Amino acid sequence: MNEEHKTLARRSWEIVNERKLDAFGDVYTVDSVLHEPERDLVGLEDIAQYVTMYLTAFPDLNVTIDDVMADGDQAVTRWTLRGTHQGQVAEYGPPTGKKVELGGVTIHRIEGGKIAEEWERYDNLSVLQQLGLVRDR
Repeated sequence: MNEEHKTLARRSWEIVNERKLDAFGDVYTVDSVLHEPERDLVGLEDIAQYVTMYLTAFPDLNVTIDDVMADGDQAVTRWTLRGTHQGQVAEYGPPTGKKVELGGVTIHRIEGGKIAEEWERYDNLSVLQQLGLVRDR
């Protein structure tokens, strides 16, 4: 099961990189929950809208999987996201044209061969600093 869980976790990020958000249903349960640091997203439509917002703001966004581990009903991915701020998103305001790099960790809970729940952690402050929206200390 662990190898299958690792493959599923990797596939969740490939879908984002390939811009094939209609394939979320192949990987996620219909009522899956994505726990973001600032809010929870529930269901495929809510998650797809959230991802689309960031793909619009960072059209060259790409996620590299740095590590994948699995145990029991969970898989964990450590990833690095890279992209250029070219579109507006409320969180970051108008496009800055600046490149960002963000490292993070996602815990994927698997149920019935699909991802039912995810928890993401990343340093959003570093993105704000890279975009010049807040000062470095």
